[in-house]
Amino acid sequence: MPSEQHEDELAPETTAGFKVGEKKSMNEYHQLDANDESLRKWKESLGLGVGKDISDPNDPRECIIQSLGLEVEGRPDIIIDLKDPKAVETLAQKPFTIKEGAQYRMKVTFKVQHNVLAGLKYVQVVKRGPLSSKSQEMIGSYSPSTEEKPFYEKKFEPDTAPSGMLARGKYKANSRFIDDDGKVYLEFEWTFEVKKDW
Repeated sequence: MPSEQHEDELAPETTAGFKVGEKKSMNEYHQLDANDESLRKWKESLGLGVGKDISDPNDPRECIIQSLGLEVEGRPDIIIDLKDPKAVETLAQKPFTIKEGAQYRMKVTFKVQHNVLAGLKYVQVVKRGPLSSKSQEMIGSYSPSTEEKPFYEKKFEPDTAPSGMLARGKYKANSRFIDDDGKVYLEFEWTFEVKKDW
């Protein structure tokens, strides 16, 4: 269970002067002025009204994070299954390996249900001993998943694993998926190990 300390560390950064807009229901989005060309294009960019909504009426969750992956050129992707709560619970005990200095890119797959998801972000704090670093990735806003688009995938900016003898070893990471309203969809701890080779 995440501690209070993690709550503060994983708070997303905010933009000065940015105010979150009023959340609307799917019906309200569909009834926005159809004669407004810019508004119509904005709705299309979110995928509103395109395809059959596949939200599960028995599942109240608005965003289901399915997996977090690590892409490294020339190697099979490392995929962390986040659908199963038991798999999430064991992540901290099962570190995966990253070669020092390797170029990699993280990616997430997720499903959106019932309402427009506004401003989903991924916040991560990585620790090794007394040192920690925080990063944040904006994932974006999405309409509910459809038969044509049953899930979304977002690739993060490329990054480089730490390198050098002092960088090798185990790291602990705390991650959170949170939206503009401060609603947390998933939070978990995991570990990875930086080694000289794969």
